[in-house]
This record gives sequence, C-alpha cells and structure tokens, in this order.
Amino acid sequence: MTELNAEHARQAIVEHTRSLTEAAAAAGPDAVVPTAPQWTVSDLVEHVGQTQHWVSEIIERRITDPMQLPREMAVLPTNPQEWSAWLSESARRVANACSDDALDAPVFNPAGDERSGTRFWLASLLNEAVVHGADAAGAAKRTVDIDADIAAALITNHFAMLTSPNWEMQRSESAHAIRGTGQRLQWAATDLDGDAGAWFVERRPDGANWQPGSHPADVTISGPARSLLLTLTRRLPLTDSGITVDGDTTLAQHWLDNTAHVAG
Repeated sequence: MTELNAEHARQAIVEHTRSLTEAAAAAGPDAVVPTAPQWTVSDLVEHVGQTQHWVSEIIERRITDPMQLPREMAVLPTNPQEWSAWLSESARRVANACSDDALDAPVFNPAGDERSGTRFWLASLLNEAVVHGADAAGAAKRTVDIDADIAAALITNHFAMLTSPNWEMQRSESAHAIRGTGQRLQWAATDLDGDAGAWFVERRPDGANWQPGSHPADVTISGPARSLLLTLTRRLPLTDSGITVDGDTTLAQHWLDNTAHVAG
C-alpha cells in the first residue's frame, strides 16, 4: 500500500492543477467535459479553484467545528485568460496551507477517521486535482500522466473514504449497496511491487472492509495504477484496454456503479 507523502502531494497538486489549466485553455470554456457531461470546462475550472480556496481557508483558520466552515466561495474570473493565474494561486495556497506544521494540527475531518483534518484534506485535494485534471484532459482530447505512486496513494484514499465512519451518513445509498455476504474483490497495480499496489475488498453484512495486500478473490481487476484509479473514479470503463478483469465482471461493475465519491 502506497502511503501519501506530504511534500510529493503538495507538489503534485500544483503540477496537476497546472496541467488542468493548460487542458482547459486548449478545450475552451464552453467545451463539454466527456467524463462529467453535465459540466462545461468553465464549470470544472470554477469547481477546482473554489474548492482549493475553500479548503485552504479551513486549514489556515484551523477550523474544527463544521458549523464554522466558510460560507463564501472564491469568484471565478470572467475572462478565461485569467484562469491560469487564478488556479495557480489556489494551488499554491493549498500547498502553503498544508505545511508540515499544519499536518497534525486540529482541523475538521469530514470522514471522521483516524487521519488529522489536514491530512484528510491534502489527500482530497490531490484527488480533485488529479481526477479533474483527467476530466480536463479528456475535454481537450489529451491524455493525462499520473505517477504510479500518486495513483496508488489516491486508490488507498478512495477505499479509506468508502469505509470511513461517516460514509454511511454522507452516502447512505452507497454504503448500503456495497454491503454483501462475503464477496471479494482484488485490485492489483501491475506497475508497482507487492503490497504497494494491491488492495483487497470484502463486502460484509455490516459494511465493506478493505486491506492492503493480495488475497483470493471472486474477481481481480489488474492494470497500471493510473488506469485503476481512473476506473475506480469512473473516468475509464472496465473495458478499457489497460484493464484486465479475471473473474466475476458483474461484481466489479456493481462496485463501480455504487462507489463514486468524486464530484462530477
């Protein structure tokens, strides 16, 4: 299992936000985002920049009470030529807010798990930059590069979210749908060694459970970590050429159909 390195994550947020900006400029503000067809590129840029500014304020102010979360959102510049500077500012603000000094400071964690609030938000904003960067790349008919270790850390974050104490409260339909009677799914990254690229999921009556490592499963989904991440976040289908499914494809598809936690 790949753990999230804070400095690498901060750098990746800046880099993927920059790539998103470049893809957005190439696609144009009114282009439809194929992987989120209810959004235009303008909507995508607004969402990412606003989220980065909003979360930065939470961490900067060390907000612990959800009733005190910021109520105002940053305003997207009306001129698309100003988007690059706006997103660069928001990404840099995130990197600065998630400093080493802030990593274990008291900050609200919506997942309610063992992570500090800042570590939760760092993973969430990295996920936003990477996955929505892929959305923007798709709108511009480009491919997106995602380092295997970053993709693996985000896959770990994905499973942590789905099995967090507050998931059922936030997404009750999803939490109910992924319960089961012992069905087992194995996710395996072919470009990482050992447990660094292996995630095992068991659907139990009291909820889904996951752990790192390889175990016998009813279905095994294999591919590069990048492809697994984009499949788990429903940006690539199971039928993508980079993905191999061995076993019960219906079980794998059911999981994907009921586990999206990425906006859009």
